[in-house]
Amino acid sequence: MYDSTCGAAASGQCGKAQRESDGPPPREPPLAPLERDYSGFDIVKATQYGAFARVKELVEAGWDVNQPDHETVTLLHWAAINNRREIIEYLLSKGAVVDAIGGELQSTPLHWATRQGHLEATVLLVRAGADPALRDAEGCACLHLAAQFGHTAVVAYLVARGADPDAPDAGGMTPLMWAAWKVSAVDPARLLLTLGASTNPTDRSHGNTALHWAILARNTTAISTLILYGNASLDIPNLRGVTPLVMLQSNADSLWVGSKVSDKIKEHALLTTRRSIFRRLTYDKKFRWWCVVVMPFMAFYLTGLVLEMDTIYLLKMFLLVCFYALLHFLSNALFDDELKNIFPLSVYLATKVWFYITWVVFIAPVVSASATLGFFLFSGFLWYTFLRSWRSDPGIITATKSDKFRTIIELSESNGGGFEPARFCSACLLRRPLRSKHCSVCNRCVAKFDHHCPWVANCIGAKNHQYFIGFLVSLMIMCVWMLWGGVQYFMTQCGDRGSALDTALGWLQCNAWLAWVLLNATFHLFWVTVLTSCQLYLVVCLGMTTNEQLNRGRYRHFQARGGRSPFSRGPLRNCADFFQCGMCGILQPRRWDWTHAGLGDDEPMLRDDHFV
Repeated sequence: MYDSTCGAAASGQCGKAQRESDGPPPREPPLAPLERDYSGFDIVKATQYGAFARVKELVEAGWDVNQPDHETVTLLHWAAINNRREIIEYLLSKGAVVDAIGGELQSTPLHWATRQGHLEATVLLVRAGADPALRDAEGCACLHLAAQFGHTAVVAYLVARGADPDAPDAGGMTPLMWAAWKVSAVDPARLLLTLGASTNPTDRSHGNTALHWAILARNTTAISTLILYGNASLDIPNLRGVTPLVMLQSNADSLWVGSKVSDKIKEHALLTTRRSIFRRLTYDKKFRWWCVVVMPFMAFYLTGLVLEMDTIYLLKMFLLVCFYALLHFLSNALFDDELKNIFPLSVYLATKVWFYITWVVFIAPVVSASATLGFFLFSGFLWYTFLRSWRSDPGIITATKSDKFRTIIELSESNGGGFEPARFCSACLLRRPLRSKHCSVCNRCVAKFDHHCPWVANCIGAKNHQYFIGFLVSLMIMCVWMLWGGVQYFMTQCGDRGSALDTALGWLQCNAWLAWVLLNATFHLFWVTVLTSCQLYLVVCLGMTTNEQLNRGRYRHFQARGGRSPFSRGPLRNCADFFQCGMCGILQPRRWDWTHAGLGDDEPMLRDDHFV
């Protein structure tokens, strides 16, 4: 009933009061999108705009699906270039010629689809019998078009379907040459190399290789990919007699030539000349590798000798600064990124060898034989876990070439959704199992990836993570044992000097070498303790890997649980699962093959009650 107190002037205020008392008003349903009227479109325009109902109406009324327009272009051409899946399927069902020739470039519908990078249209046409090897008026097959326009997914699908990755076009240009000349991204050049494309073919007009074309285009990414990933030859001359090496040497100091490529140029140039044996040695791989191995041993020893010198501390510090500046210069001059990755491993090995020598020479004579025997016996467990962490398979995910092709075909024909980076690795060309990651250092996918550890020069993953934890724990105990033995030596041979500072200085003067060794043991104990604590906290308390902790915001199964791990079953069960230990039958550890986990339907694995 209308309230007389609410007149026309007061109706707004009454309405506001009523809304405040009843809560927010219900949302109005969104307006339905206006449907466009396609009834006036001719069949070509209807095909272009994807008006399936209009196309079907005109075809049913008698329009010939193979009737070309005034440019000799068929309806299937227009559907392909606009990626009209439904119309493509309908036209093919009505007898459309899949390899019809039309347009100024005398192209097929597949040419049009690949040029635009439409994977869906490409799949439909290839499955309908379209021939990817047909050439257009410029002499290009479909793979050449996809490569020169950078359509990586289309390139992968065509090669997986049998297209030759080294097939030349009319001018002798291969797909890899087109990618190096036209595309500044890492793919599809890297993809073609992974699929077996060769870097050696030359074109007919200029005699250029793919590397020649990349250098002419000043395509830094392609140059690095071809040289560092594809091992492209620097010595193949073109028709003018110019090699890629000469072209790169003339631009070696340019900003667009990367540092890694510059190092490769210098290395190759010095190894092919006999002008200076010393300069050649600096770029010899074996020589540099031995430098990486020997340098930490020598640096540790020489530092100890300097500290033992009978001179003032200021001079010792000056000598050490000069010495380490020289080491820094030599390491930058001799070591590339690959050698720098194994340098921490050499440091670790050198430190442990000097630990053993120091124990035998100084500590063993002042401690009991059982202490020395225990030190070396326990070292056996340390070396066992270290070798398993270093040399064992961390869970590398492998696939044969046929398996990779099958995966590409399956993902392409499932509407391309599987090519998202979270589920497909474009470098390894395989499906990514749940919790896996591609390691940029090792260039491989690792199951249940935790991190790449420079101290063991290997990835830590599903198959060696347990050994890595054992290595950390045993290394921590060894450092404590070494510190205990050193203190026993100092107490026996050097005595107590009163205050802690006087005692420390007295011990340093008594045996500077042993003090240097114990300083290293203390440093190792600190970082190993921190790393062990972090690892155990992640594994036992959180039920996640280091990679998942750092990147959980990128993974849907972590986002769905507010950043918590869907794999955690509580500390005790997490511990049992990780170490595969039932704790005398109290708990039942779960076993998963993480190299294949989640490749099918991974939703059951991620239910809240699945790991409980």
